[in-house]
Amino acid sequence: MSVSLTENAARHIENMLAQRGGGLGIRIGTAKSGCSGYAYDIDYADEVNDGDLVFESYGVKVIVNEQFLDHLDGLVIDYVRQNVLNKGFEFNNPNVKDMCGCGESLAF
Repeated sequence: MSVSLTENAARHIENMLAQRGGGLGIRIGTAKSGCSGYAYDIDYADEVNDGDLVFESYGVKVIVNEQFLDHLDGLVIDYVRQNVLNKGFEFNNPNVKDMCGCGESLAF
């Protein structure tokens, strides 16, 4: 079982946490959304709750509740910057079976 960050993603999250004034790391899950069924749900994490698993990459913690592990096991989160206007997280997930045409939602 694993959820991991690339070095670029870890550095970006460290900067986001510093600008925010702190935090334990990030929390990721999935939520029903869009035409394909699900979307990633990502937020700051300030605590670890019952049922949470903690993964660490490059010193940054990623917290996933065990209920989402079927969707997220093997996920690698990257942060890419193609130019000033086109930058953000990319999710490389071996569990995704299909994505909608606009790329906003996915199916497992």
